[in-house]
Amino acid sequence: DSPWNIRPVGPVFGAYTLPAGQYKPSVDKGPYSTSAFLAAETDLPMVVTLVSSNGSATDPDARTIATSVTIPRWPAATQPASGSDGHAEIVDPISGKVHSFWQLRLVDGKWRAALHAWSPLDGRGWGDPAHYYQGARATGVSTLGGLIRIHEVDDGKSLYQHALAMSLPKEGLRANPAYVYPATSADTGAANENTGEIPEGALMMLPPNYTMTYNNPLIQKVVETLKVYGARVVDRNVGTPFSIYVENGARWPIWVNNPGADNAMYAEMDNIRKALREVISANSYVDGNGNPTTADKPGNFNILSMRGPWSVVGTGGGTPAPYNSLTQSIEFSSRPTALEQANGNGTGIAGGSAAQGGVSWGRPVAGDKFLLTAIGTGGAQIRLAVYGTNPNGSQYFAQTNYLSNGQSTVVTWPAGGWATVYARIGANQSGSIRATMVKQ
Repeated sequence: DSPWNIRPVGPVFGAYTLPAGQYKPSVDKGPYSTSAFLAAETDLPMVVTLVSSNGSATDPDARTIATSVTIPRWPAATQPASGSDGHAEIVDPISGKVHSFWQLRLVDGKWRAALHAWSPLDGRGWGDPAHYYQGARATGVSTLGGLIRIHEVDDGKSLYQHALAMSLPKEGLRANPAYVYPATSADTGAANENTGEIPEGALMMLPPNYTMTYNNPLIQKVVETLKVYGARVVDRNVGTPFSIYVENGARWPIWVNNPGADNAMYAEMDNIRKALREVISANSYVDGNGNPTTADKPGNFNILSMRGPWSVVGTGGGTPAPYNSLTQSIEFSSRPTALEQANGNGTGIAGGSAAQGGVSWGRPVAGDKFLLTAIGTGGAQIRLAVYGTNPNGSQYFAQTNYLSNGQSTVVTWPAGGWATVYARIGANQSGSIRATMVKQ
């Protein structure tokens, strides 16, 4: 039921046609594609230095500029794409994580990158309101999502059994809203730079009656996929009407250095551009097993994140315990005195702004009831204080008791809701704390 694996029944298409662009459409591997590398138990750890690009967050889930990340198992064959995006993915089945990099480079024998994010290997392949940034694409997804994998190219099937990954230029992308479900983010500057009509996260398809005029089995398989599963818009490119990504290392000989054949191929690509349409609705959806599904709409996701910034409560000052994106928790080290810290900056609940990691479609609605459940170790605890407005216009305030691991309580969300998250641990204790907050 991942949005990558579902497909619409009776799709209804929008009228917008993708603009021609500065360059020709692309369905290809190469400098701006990506590769996946499988970690083994025998692989050694690797410290990757994180260097911010133009002040952007190197740990986007935490919304911070982290200086490094340690990958517990680093495949020796790891090789990022040669283009300026420098994408590469490390799949670690031991930890159950996919590590995603942007601008990964080996410099003077040491690895460095401008961004690291991760997604659960058994997850949906898309972010959620709590863990909203799970990969190096602008939409917060791994570059593995929708990728035409090496082993799929010659698998004998008539189509790829999942939606494909597509990027569009700013001339084709919408400014507001810049993204829709299942995307949880969009390119920086989208609101001021995009001039088209397609939001990131949208599903693009070809009509079922589209017929190729140029015979190429590789592109025919892509066309058949676009008729059935479509392609999700995951990123912005520069001047290319649309780009669909093939894993580096795949057998992909669609260009034969024959002007006549290659021009015919480009003409076919342009026909695809003219025929591609956004899916604006469908009669229904089915999942990867052919069963009815509602995964085309937001589900009941956790909306509480432990990302900061945090501050110490009280007059003692000191340094708050840090948020670790890899565990999604606040991690307390042992101290001689008890520690309580708070985050009232709007980054903890999905209703925050995009700059705070807020997800527009995940915002709580006034009157909704949520079950808050603590998940912790070592005696660490969590509580929530909620502010807002009552139906009569008076101020609303409610707070929970501190919750230990496994304990739950119900929270009612008010109009204009705002929350402060508190975490604490006793003296001479170490531990971690996070919580889920899901609609009842």
